[in-house]
Amino acid sequence: MDYLKWSSQDRIATITIQRPPANALSSGLLRELSAVLDEIEPNRDIRVIVIHGEGRFFSAGADIKEFTTLNSSEGSSNFGKFGQDLFDRIEKFPKPIIAAIHGAALGGGLELAMACHIRLVSETAKLGLPELQLGIIPGFGGTQRLPRYVGMARAAEMMFTSEPITGLEAVEYGLANHAYPETEVLGEALKLAQKIAKKSPVSLHAAIQLLNYAKTGEFYEGMKKEAELFGEVFVSNDAKEGIQAFIEKREPHFKGE
Repeated sequence: MDYLKWSSQDRIATITIQRPPANALSSGLLRELSAVLDEIEPNRDIRVIVIHGEGRFFSAGADIKEFTTLNSSEGSSNFGKFGQDLFDRIEKFPKPIIAAIHGAALGGGLELAMACHIRLVSETAKLGLPELQLGIIPGFGGTQRLPRYVGMARAAEMMFTSEPITGLEAVEYGLANHAYPETEVLGEALKLAQKIAKKSPVSLHAAIQLLNYAKTGEFYEGMKKEAELFGEVFVSNDAKEGIQAFIEKREPHFKGE
């Protein structure tokens, strides 16, 4: 694999995102993640999964340069739907999945983390959905999951301002379970995974199924609308300006068109 590596020990699979420097979630990386889940799902020796990033970040977001290849509303919507479906699979995966977050989980990186069942963060990690800074919107379920964790007002502020929150704030707001010094996050995630791995896989799977019943029909209607609007917004002139400004490392100048 080009972007991921994974291994298992003591009934725990550890998936490492390794796409330096930012561990950006390209379509190729997402396809590899889907393939890894295909391998892990039938493996009865694996009971819990930990996902973390190699290097400086968990994942600093989607691959912005890849965005420049999406030239149609339909193509953009399909890209969003692909990410949505993968992250919905993660949320429904029969084995518990823990995200061990250090450095940053931004944009698609945070959307991946929010699909995991449990999130552990470093105290200084940055978590946010900065897509509006690029003239686009979250497309992998972020608009629907973030309000479930932090409430409507905080979700609105995080998206409207594009400003991230810290790991400590993420715990305070309900977005993350626990915060630790950066060097301890992965170790603590593995400790938690060891506790969970002692439980019956049958009861764990049942609990995951039941937790997903909290996702109402309205949630899935919202996901469908998110993919649709992601495509519409993506082909706007403002989106072109925002993406180009990001690549050129300058402030965007939006005109509302």
